[in-house]
Amino acid sequence: MKKALLIISLSILTLTAVQSQEKFQYGVKGGVNLINMTSDFIYDKVDKTGFHIGILAEIPFGDRFSLQPEILYSTQGAKGKEYVLASPYADAPGPSPYYKEYKLAYIQVPILAKIYLFKNFSFELGPSFNFLTMDKSISTHTDSSNNYSSYNSSGFAKNFEFSGVFGVSYKVKAGIFGSLRYVNGFTAAIDRGSYFENVKNNGFQLGVGFLF
Repeated sequence: MKKALLIISLSILTLTAVQSQEKFQYGVKGGVNLINMTSDFIYDKVDKTGFHIGILAEIPFGDRFSLQPEILYSTQGAKGKEYVLASPYADAPGPSPYYKEYKLAYIQVPILAKIYLFKNFSFELGPSFNFLTMDKSISTHTDSSNNYSSYNSSGFAKNFEFSGVFGVSYKVKAGIFGSLRYVNGFTAAIDRGSYFENVKNNGFQLGVGFLF
């Protein structure tokens, strides 16, 4: 939480320091996430649909370069089959895998460099500092008679995640813009021992927004 407050405070101070610039703009944005996780432990994965919404600012430094800090609320996670390691007794066959859905949400603070290749078309690249706000899971088990599900707090998600962002953005007119970006996790999102050490969020964000 202290890290989150520090980064958000620095973002606010940055925006305040440049607010007097003639071309400074701030705005809102939102959109759809198609997110998954890298993991051999979760297999037969399908993209999990989520959303993101938040605020941003664009701080120009010349005609072709801008800095764009954002504060977003973003839902992420993964859906697929998960191996079960536990066995009822020594040398017993391992239990069947079950369906698992991780439901995670973050406050994301991306700080992006925007390079304008053309007048309204830009390339975006930069780090994102992500702070966990929700950590839940749904497990669907199968026995000889029926299926049953359990919904609980997983307790396995890490409180902080560091990721990289790159994509493109296009300003249509009158402050309206659209963006498509890929988000790649650099640090693990789940901590359940060595089997989960490489579980990282990754996927696409498709968004629209308005700059005032």
